[in-house]
Amino acid sequence: MAPTLRRGAVVSATAAVTLAVAGLSPALAHAAGPSPRMTLDEAPAWTTHAARVGQTPARQQQHLTAVLALRDPAGAEALAAAVSDPASAQYGAFVTPAQWRARFAPGASDVAAVTAWLRAAGFTVGAIPANHRTISFSGTTAEVEKAFGTDLQTFRRSGTTVSANASSVSVPRALAGTVVGISGLDTSALRRPDHTGGPDPSPAGSATAPAARATRTHGAAPADTLPPPGPVFRNATPCSAYYGQKAATSVPQILTDPLTYAPCGYKPGQLRGAYGVDDALAAGYDGRGATIAILDAFASPTILSDAQTYARRNDPRHPLRHTQFAQSLPASYSFVDECDAAGWYGEETLDVEAAHATAPQAHLLYVGASSCQDADLNEAMNTVVDNGLAQVISNSYGSSGEPSSPTDVADEHQTFLQAAAQGISVLFSSGDNGDELAATGKRQVDYPASDPWVTAVGGTALAVTKDDGYGFEQGWGTGKSVLTQGAWSPSRPAYLYGGGGGTSRLFTQPRYQKDVVPASIANYFGQGPHRAVPDVAMLGDPNTGFLVGQSQTFPDHTVRYSEYRIGGTSLSCPLFAGVVAVTGQVHGGTLGFLNPRLYSLAGTSAFRDIDHGRKVTTGVVRVDFVNGVDNKAGLTTSLRTLGQTGTLYTRKGYDDVTGVGSPHGASFFTAVAGARRRH
Repeated sequence: MAPTLRRGAVVSATAAVTLAVAGLSPALAHAAGPSPRMTLDEAPAWTTHAARVGQTPARQQQHLTAVLALRDPAGAEALAAAVSDPASAQYGAFVTPAQWRARFAPGASDVAAVTAWLRAAGFTVGAIPANHRTISFSGTTAEVEKAFGTDLQTFRRSGTTVSANASSVSVPRALAGTVVGISGLDTSALRRPDHTGGPDPSPAGSATAPAARATRTHGAAPADTLPPPGPVFRNATPCSAYYGQKAATSVPQILTDPLTYAPCGYKPGQLRGAYGVDDALAAGYDGRGATIAILDAFASPTILSDAQTYARRNDPRHPLRHTQFAQSLPASYSFVDECDAAGWYGEETLDVEAAHATAPQAHLLYVGASSCQDADLNEAMNTVVDNGLAQVISNSYGSSGEPSSPTDVADEHQTFLQAAAQGISVLFSSGDNGDELAATGKRQVDYPASDPWVTAVGGTALAVTKDDGYGFEQGWGTGKSVLTQGAWSPSRPAYLYGGGGGTSRLFTQPRYQKDVVPASIANYFGQGPHRAVPDVAMLGDPNTGFLVGQSQTFPDHTVRYSEYRIGGTSLSCPLFAGVVAVTGQVHGGTLGFLNPRLYSLAGTSAFRDIDHGRKVTTGVVRVDFVNGVDNKAGLTTSLRTLGQTGTLYTRKGYDDVTGVGSPHGASFFTAVAGARRRH
């Protein structure tokens, strides 16, 4: 068993922030007329067109979180900016969690006032974290509706049954400056991992979302049992050991460049070689001294043994020692079926093995949330930040698009501010649905990657040469055609998935993107410059993907270790987390919030500027088992394009597929690490 850190009540809630801070478009709350109450949040926008099932039972238990406002939010923003900007005299003068709390945490009197009101309203008050940002509480539906002046109903949404407030949420005006919002009312707010490696998604759906299930509404907090590993998935052959090894000459050639069979899955040494990490290792920089926190939902029961087996088989010079790995896990789990808990095992496995690949001596701390709901993932994030448990946090999950609820944003944004002030680099995958147009019907970016206080990591397609060198990169965007009676169908490959990117509607342009992001991207919606996504990129295309090893359930119901190719910006993010850990070692200390430094180096040799335009000239041929495990049901052959990115495309300089580019080996390490820091 891996060493495990159990989270106690002191660190079991989430962070909070108002939306009335620099860089955010909407206001947090508005006055509710002359009444003695203040409206905190409206009903979720989706409730206006979802089918209503009925009233949420009055006696049903609700488990919610009150998000509190910071003291001096403008001062918090200013501090985070000053310590993160290499041009500032305060650069690198990071604060401790205790110092942050002393200056910005909600005061004890505010916490007392809110808890007293909650108890008077009949609620049972639960955990309060050390930074006082949130207060967990529980009570019946009837108590919630009365206390917050709202109406809880159940709905059918995307084939599942969920509950949400069908009207606005308010609190007494006396608490208006203290309570930012109430989290947990909308049970449809489920995050999904940004990986893809098994059977392809339906063209009409998300690239990563699990199949729809009947979803329980908020009842008594269930202590669900985690399921066994999911069904096995294996790669079929032929496939290539490196890009271009096996030419696909027997299929129709419909692209400009000759087709090749897809790589079987790159191994750690191949990626270190292509991105120049092996050169850093040769100089003694391997991530030692840094802790990378990997944050996902749930917990794979075989993670340490799988990661150690994988390293032993595929990277024997860099084993994962048990002293390099620890876990922080909740006491119980919930929404196991709704969140497809076993699907998160693959996410965790990918994240751990990818981060170890690029920082083989870093310490890895896996932090598992009790579910994939926003509030639970926020709680896990707050555990890391408010206890200063890591220098880098890798988050390979997100939502399709940006939330309409200010509370959802407030709950996380302040965590990111605290992380920046404390010198923690927070990374998020940018998503696997490209511009989201095919998946959601409108062009949008994913959240939390769009928050201006995180580093959003996009995806590329990578060609690794025979000698583990860098061949080329393109922005990740995949079109697919299937070989049918000797011809490709459709004749023009249909878009399947790709690295997330675009322009935020929620966040205005952060200062570090000014003069770097083209106006055509920043002002895409004609509402003034806004935050562009992503910031950087690394390998994400599953068709030039990474080999992972994981225990899976075979058709005979046995659970055995197996290996398969996987990708997504879930791969890009932990790969970059490892690069950041190594760069921090070169730097001689934690790097903190990265974006100001990254954008100051845009256009330099620190990055490979990926410029392929809109042309789609390259593709690979992929062979898959129809049943995902063996050839008993036959094989299917498909063409997968590289660089088919929809309304997003790569261009010279910053672009909304790959950001400022991918890290360029020694040039990246020395340039980013060379930023002046305060000693």
